[in-house]
Amino acid sequence: MPTPIATELIAAIATPAGRGGIGIVRVSGRDLSRVVEGIVGRALTPRVATSADFAGVHGEILDQGLALYFPAPASYTGETVLELHCHGGPAVLAQVLRRCLDLGARLAEPGEFTKRAFLNGKIDLAQAEGVADLIDAATATAARAAARSLTGAFSAEVRALVDGLTELRMYTEASLDFPDEDIEFMHATDAGGKLARLRERLDSIAARSHQGRLLRDGLDVVLIGQPNVGKSSLMNQLAGEDVAIVTPHAGTTRDAIRSSVEIRGIPLHVIDTAGLRESVDPVERIGIERTWATIARADLALIVTDARAPEHNADAAIVARLPSALRRIVVRNKIDLAGIEPARSESGVADEVWLSAKTGAGIELLRDAMLGAAGAHEDMEGTFLARERHLAAMREAALHLEAAARHLEASPPPLELFAEELRSAQQALSAITGEFSADDLLGVIFGRFCIGK
Repeated sequence: MPTPIATELIAAIATPAGRGGIGIVRVSGRDLSRVVEGIVGRALTPRVATSADFAGVHGEILDQGLALYFPAPASYTGETVLELHCHGGPAVLAQVLRRCLDLGARLAEPGEFTKRAFLNGKIDLAQAEGVADLIDAATATAARAAARSLTGAFSAEVRALVDGLTELRMYTEASLDFPDEDIEFMHATDAGGKLARLRERLDSIAARSHQGRLLRDGLDVVLIGQPNVGKSSLMNQLAGEDVAIVTPHAGTTRDAIRSSVEIRGIPLHVIDTAGLRESVDPVERIGIERTWATIARADLALIVTDARAPEHNADAAIVARLPSALRRIVVRNKIDLAGIEPARSESGVADEVWLSAKTGAGIELLRDAMLGAAGAHEDMEGTFLARERHLAAMREAALHLEAAARHLEASPPPLELFAEELRSAQQALSAITGEFSADDLLGVIFGRFCIGK
């Protein structure tokens, strides 16, 4: 469980770098009386914005602003917190921060305010990560999903699972105390039914969390194909602007061109690449090599072909070189020249979309196919902005529950092994909220925060 950390004072500028109307310097620690007296010069009423002159070391006025005082434990960090709302010039904020440091505070590390909130029991680890995700959210849908994590909705779902496992473990441990009646006892308590319902609930949360990972990280989409099949035109259509040069000459694109787009709340990082062909041009060959390197890192490939020659041997050669695990959509472009209507066909191997990157006909079909290939649902509003470590913890818990189910089906069931699998699943899930967290993990998580948060 989180425990309070050192009582030393920390201070930092809590607003972004640059000029603005308002900037905030935040201080946190056990006793801020020296800082308050040194800067404001008088006692502050808790949780009331107080107009004040902020004084320097010789009594000179550094700035005029508002001071907010939050006594422990009713503060963000759980410690006493002082916020000094200054004018947002970098020089002004630097002077006020320096005064705080002169009065005994030290410069806060990245994420240290939120880390103290976690260690002082104000928020759990999933909520702390929600803070950073809300700041970094690239779309409105992602911001709403991060807010659900921040307010504890994701943690509540995880804790409900942990509580269910605790109850099942209680029944199991009780039956171990009465070895002559263990089978009857487990049957009477419907252990199998309880386990099945817990597994279903875990699967549901994991699916919603996977959607949230898409919202958080987005999808790397690479456009590949022969030269002059319309990859750059398609890139421009998806981006909604001319980000790639389009000419009738093959080999125009020599290096990867990136653009981030949003499709129904999902951020996609689209990469236009050099056309894939044999070339003696040394510059074009470097571009082709970089294309294959980009393909190796991609989540989804759009294989662009000419609708007038959809079964070209060169296209088959490109497909044959793709990583087997890479999801793909075949785009039959230039239907305006082929006299074909927009269409989409779905198969187990790869979707096909017939469109015109020049006119935009069929682009919506492609957007639908891209979301489908990403595993995104139509409604993303119930998702949690999960991280990879959350998904890994749920996968680990699912494996333990699967093993527990196999033990329960044995005759007679080895209840000691069953109980151990339940314990391991519970521990994996508890790591999401931070009940079981190594110090090095905390360092990685909070080290990615901005200073002042």
